[in-house]
Amino acid sequence: MKDLIKYIAQALVDNPDQVEVSEVEGEQTSVIELKVAKEDLGKVIGKQGRTARAMRTILSAASTKIKKRSVLEIIE
Repeated sequence: MKDLIKYIAQALVDNPDQVEVSEVEGEQTSVIELKVAKEDLGKVIGKQGRTARAMRTILSAASTKIKKRSVLEIIE
């Protein structure tokens, strides 16, 4: 899941080397934290949060396949 989010985020931003993804695993839920450069934050969130919502939908579909719940947090 971590690699999936990193791949999507690096494709969206201007500074792909500044994309940092960390994963905090729980028993049933894992929290994936995405950190990008300040100037790329708008690209990752998108207009009215559409890009962020799409990334969360993809993450949800992929994590359903492995029978686990994943939450995406975009950190400023």
